Amino acid sequence: MNDKRQASISPVSAAEFSGHLSGLAALLHACVHAGANINFVLPFSEAEAEGFWTARVLPALETRTRILWIARQDGRIAGSVQLDTDTPPNQPHRAEVAKLLVHPDVRRRGLAKMLMAELERHASRLGRTLITLDTRTGDKAEPLYASLGYATAGIIPDFCRDPIEDRLHPTTIMYKKLADARHCRGRPE
Repeated sequence: MNDKRQASISPVSAAEFSGHLSGLAALLHACVHAGANINFVLPFSEAEAEGFWTARVLPALETRTRILWIARQDGRIAGSVQLDTDTPPNQPHRAEVAKLLVHPDVRRRGLAKMLMAELERHASRLGRTLITLDTRTGDKAEPLYASLGYATAGIIPDFCRDPIEDRLHPTTIMYKKLADARHCRGRPE
């Protein structure tokens, strides 16, 4: 499908962030309103979406403990994903996927897979060999992650509130082991 070729994935630095803020806020707002269970509940305004990006993501970009990628398609931000590398001293080999978002209007065109592939490539370059994430159990993202090689570590019941209805959902904790960075560079253990 041509949609993949028209999409472009690029990192967003702290210095470039303000130029992308309105598009990121619109993306997050649309995803939450479409039922994405990504920490927010309705009612949820675009101002609240902007607040998330400026209060939670920008500081981590500034300290370089988080990397943000955006997917552009048809001149707008159609998706994003973040890699959180702010791990404790005993976990320098691990990183976490945060907020994989694809706009509801452009889903099922390969953007999520493209974003995750870029995230994994970068994690490998950083020497991160274990990627973790959580997703609402039974959500559309769960089989996507499984198709990308993520394994289920377990399920926690009543972990998160539904963004639209007053009920709780379980979450599935998943992980993927990447090639050991030492082997990627040709060094033996």
